[in-house]
Amino acid sequence: MPKIVETNGAELLSPARLYTPCDPGHLPFAGSEELADVGAEFAHARAVEALRFGLDIRRPGYNLFVLGDTGSGRHAVTHALIAAGRRQDGPPADWCYVNNFAQATRPTLLELPAGRGRALKEAMQDFVAELATAISAAFESNDYRGRIDALEREYKKREDEALRELGRAALTRGIALVRSEDSIGFAPLKGEDETLSEDEFALLPAERRAELERTMEEFDDRLTPLVREFPQWRREQAARIKALSGDALRLAVGRLIDEIRPAWADLPAVTAFLDACLEDVVGTGEALRETRKAEEEMETLLFSGSISVQRYLVNLFVDNAGADGPPVVCEDHPTFQNLIGRVEHVAHQGVLVSNFTLIRAGALQRANGGTLILDAAKLLVQPYAWEGLKRALGGGQARIESLGEIYGLASTVQLEPEPMPLDLKVVLIGERLTYYLLAELDPEFAQLFKVAADFESDVDRSAENTLLYARLLATLARREALLPLSRDAVARAVEHAARLADDAMRLSTQTRRLADLLREADHCARQSGDGRIERRHVEQALAAAIRRADRLREQQHSAILRGLLLIDTDGSAVGQVNGLAAAQLGDYGFAQPMRITAGVRLGEGEVIDIEREVELGGPVHAKGVLILSSFLATRFGRLTPLSLAATLVFEQSYGEIEGDSASLAELCALLSAIGLLPLAQSLAVTGSVNQHGAVQPIGAVNEKIEGFFDVCRARGLSGRQGVIVPAANVQHLMLRADVVEAVAAGRFAVYAVTHVDQAMALLSGLPAGAPDARGEVPAGSVNYRVAEQLHEMAAVRQEFGGVERKRRKPAKAKSRSAPETPAPAAEGDAPAGGEGGGQDGKAPGGG
Repeated sequence: MPKIVETNGAELLSPARLYTPCDPGHLPFAGSEELADVGAEFAHARAVEALRFGLDIRRPGYNLFVLGDTGSGRHAVTHALIAAGRRQDGPPADWCYVNNFAQATRPTLLELPAGRGRALKEAMQDFVAELATAISAAFESNDYRGRIDALEREYKKREDEALRELGRAALTRGIALVRSEDSIGFAPLKGEDETLSEDEFALLPAERRAELERTMEEFDDRLTPLVREFPQWRREQAARIKALSGDALRLAVGRLIDEIRPAWADLPAVTAFLDACLEDVVGTGEALRETRKAEEEMETLLFSGSISVQRYLVNLFVDNAGADGPPVVCEDHPTFQNLIGRVEHVAHQGVLVSNFTLIRAGALQRANGGTLILDAAKLLVQPYAWEGLKRALGGGQARIESLGEIYGLASTVQLEPEPMPLDLKVVLIGERLTYYLLAELDPEFAQLFKVAADFESDVDRSAENTLLYARLLATLARREALLPLSRDAVARAVEHAARLADDAMRLSTQTRRLADLLREADHCARQSGDGRIERRHVEQALAAAIRRADRLREQQHSAILRGLLLIDTDGSAVGQVNGLAAAQLGDYGFAQPMRITAGVRLGEGEVIDIEREVELGGPVHAKGVLILSSFLATRFGRLTPLSLAATLVFEQSYGEIEGDSASLAELCALLSAIGLLPLAQSLAVTGSVNQHGAVQPIGAVNEKIEGFFDVCRARGLSGRQGVIVPAANVQHLMLRADVVEAVAAGRFAVYAVTHVDQAMALLSGLPAGAPDARGEVPAGSVNYRVAEQLHEMAAVRQEFGGVERKRRKPAKAKSRSAPETPAPAAEGDAPAGGEGGGQDGKAPGGG
C-alpha cells in the first residue's frame, strides 16, 4: 500500500485545530442566575431596526415581511417589539353592524369609541325587550281605542248617510235600496217595507214592469259612482287610522328612544340610527304588534321579508372594550373567510337564511387599528387568501364576500355589508426563499410589503458575543422556568451553538433548538436531583437526542460493517475513492462514506456522469463533473487532444445526488484510473474543485469526518486512516471529543488541502509533480504518470485510426462517409446516493 505522506503543502491538522472549546475560565460568573436578560438586538440588530421602523411608520404599504431561519426567534422577537410599542397608543374603535332600513341587504357599519359598542348593543337589547310591551300598551290604551272607534263610526256614518239619501229618493219612485253582505241593489216595493218577489213582479202589468225596470236602471246608474267612492273612503280611513297608530307609536316608542338618545348625543351616526329606528317602528306599525320573538330566536329572522323587533338590535362586530392598547392578532389558520370575515347562515323552514346579526369579523377587522401577524407559508396555501389580503390592503378596506360570490358560483341574493376601512400593520413571517419568490413573481408584493426584517442565522463568536450568548442562555432558562446553568454548562452550550452554526467562529441563533437542549438538560438535572444544570447534563441531553434520531445512521453503518455496502478502510485500489455523503433528517444530520469509481478507455475526451445520464444527478452535481472535465482537458490536453472516454459513478446509491462536494473525490478517482495509480482506501475525501484544481469549501464537514471515523473505529483504527478536507473548512471544525482524542493519539488523521495535487499526493503516496521552467514534471510523479498514460492512449488511438482509414479507404470513396467511432459502452446500473454539495452542504444518502 502506498505510504501516506505530507507533501505539496497538505497540512496534517493538530488536535487543537479540530475543536474550539469555550474556556469556562473566561466566563465571569458561577451560574446563569447571576446574568441579566439580553434583548433581541444582540443577535438581530438589523432585523430589530427594520421591525421598529416598519411598526413606527404610518404610511400605506409599509407592512412587514420577517424572514429568516425556522427556530431563529422570529415570532418571539416580533411579538416582543409589537408589545413594547402598543402600550403607547390607546385601544382602537368598536365597530357595529345595524340594519339598513332602506335596503336590508346592505347593513350599515357604525364606528364607536372603544367600549361603547357593547353599551349600544345592551341599550338596543333593552329597547327591543320593552318595544313589544310599549307597542301593545299603545294599541290597547283607552284613548287609542276610543279614537279608533270614533274613526270607524265616522266612516260608517258617512257610508250609511250616502246610501240612506239615495234610498229615500228611491222610495219616492216605488223602489227600495236593498243591502246584503256582499251586494247592494234596488227592488220594487210591495208595501212600505216589503219588496216584490220575482213571481209577484212577473204578475204585474207589462207597462208597470217596464216603468219599474227603467226606474231601477236609473238608480243603479246613480249607485255605481257612489259605490266606487267607497274604496277611496276606506283608504282615507285606513290612512287616518295609520296616522293615528303612528302617533300612538311615536308617543310610546319615542319615550324609549328619548331615554337612549342623550348617551349618544356626541355620535351623529348613532343618533341617526336611533331616529331611523323610531321612523321604522312608526312606519311598520301594526306589523310589529304581534311580534313576541325571544331574543335567542333572532337568528331565524329572514332579512328579505319578515318584520320583527329584532331588526333594531346591534351586531357588535368588533369589540375592543377592556383592551389596553391596539390589538395584536395572530391568525393561525388564515383562510379567506378567517381573514376577510364571513356571513353565517341558519336553517329556517327548510332554507338557509341570514341577516345582519350573522355577520362575523375576520382577522383583518379584529386587528384593525393594531397589528395582524400571519405565517406566510400557511397563507399562501389557502385558496384566494393571498389575493384577498392584497385586495384589502391595496384598497384600504375589508369587504366581506363569499368565495361562491367571487367566483360567480352563487346566484342567490347575498348580504353586502358596508366595507370596513382598514388602518393596520400586517406582519408576514416566512422563509427567505418565500420572500424572494414573492418579490420576484408578484408585482404587487413590493408595493404592499415595503419593509423586510432579515433575521441573522448566526453571529460572530467573539469574547463579547460569547458573554452575550451566555446571557441569552440565561434568558431562555428563566423564560422556561428551568434550573440555572453552571458556568461549565454554559460553556458546553456555547460550543454546541458553534456546532449548530457549522462554524467554530460563529454562534447559531437557533433559539428553538437551544431552548430544546436546555429543557432536556433541565430534565436530566432534575432526575439526578441536582439544583443546577451542569455540563454532564448538557452532554446527556445531546447524546439522548442523537440516540432518538440515530436509527437510519446505525442501519447504514451496520450495512457497511456487514459488507452489504462496499467500503474499504484499508489497502489501495485504482480508480476508486471513498467519498462522503451527508444527509439531513429534520434537525439531525449525519454522513457516511460512499464508494466513487472511475472507468477509463479509449475515446474522444468525453467524461460521462452516469448519475446525470440516468437523471439521478442534480444540476449542481453535473456542473461539478463538467468542471473537473475542464480541469483535465486544460491541464493535459492543451497540445494533445484527449483520447479517452471516462465514466464516473457513485456505487450502491439509489436516490438523487446533488451538490458538488464530491468533485474532488471524483477527480482523484479519474486521475487514478487514467494514470493507473493505486489510491489509499484508508482515506476519505470531500471537497469541491474549480477549473484550476483549487479545492473549495463544502458543507457538513464535521458530520462527514465523524461518519468515516465511526466506520474506521468499528473496524479498528490503524493510524493510517483519515479524512482529506478543504483547507477553507478548517475554521468550521467542531468535531466530537472521541475524534479529537483519536487524532491526538495518532490513530486517526485529518488533512487539509488547497489543491487537487495535494490530495493526489496523500492518496497515492507519490509527489504530485510540479512542472519545472520547461514545463516538464518529474518522472514517477502523479502528473507524469497521468500525462504518460494519456500520451500512450493518444498514440494507440492515432495508430488505430490510421489502420482503420487504410482498411476502409475503398468503402469511404464509394460511400463518401466518415468512419464511425464505436460508442463507449455504459457501465453497470446507475445507483444514486448523496454527496453534500459545496452550495447546499447536504444531499440524501443512498441504499
